[in-house]
Amino acid sequence: MSVPPSPLLARRRFLSTAGAALAAACAPARPAGSGSAPPPAGAGTPPDFELSTLAGGHEHLADHLGKKVILIDFWATFCEPCLLALPNLDALYRSRKERGFLVLGVSIDEASSASRVRSEVSKLGLSFPILLDQDTRVIALYNPRATAPYSVLIGRDGHVLRRQEGYTASGHQALEQAVDAALVG
Repeated sequence: MSVPPSPLLARRRFLSTAGAALAAACAPARPAGSGSAPPPAGAGTPPDFELSTLAGGHEHLADHLGKKVILIDFWATFCEPCLLALPNLDALYRSRKERGFLVLGVSIDEASSASRVRSEVSKLGLSFPILLDQDTRVIALYNPRATAPYSVLIGRDGHVLRRQEGYTASGHQALEQAVDAALVG
């Protein structure tokens, strides 16, 4: 009879696997439908979650569903493509937030890295909410391979419109077009 690993051991194994996956995440962006990433649970409707924010509050996805176009962006401080993408996501957010666009940046750094996350957010001047998934629950729901950057675009109707793995300039342009289409539609 085997004994299941302790939650701490399971988390360490996950983070070790996640680190290896993130190191390989420098691949070009792959839009939804490319078969590169499994769809989120719910076959088109995103699973709900609530996470702590870096600012000390909480963000609940359900508070925004059906009201805003939402981009959930998974990133890490040790992921160079993530750090390249974040300023562009912030510019996209700033230019469209008045039209109902929200970016939720989900840090997949381990719990002991909150000060490093805070430092990067400050250095990059990010204005969208930064969420901390310290128990890796949301990563498991949306991004089971733990790749980064990884984003999920959700329309005002509450359905997933697009998933994207990696970061490239052309991938960002395609994301920008998808956001604009969702804001109009």
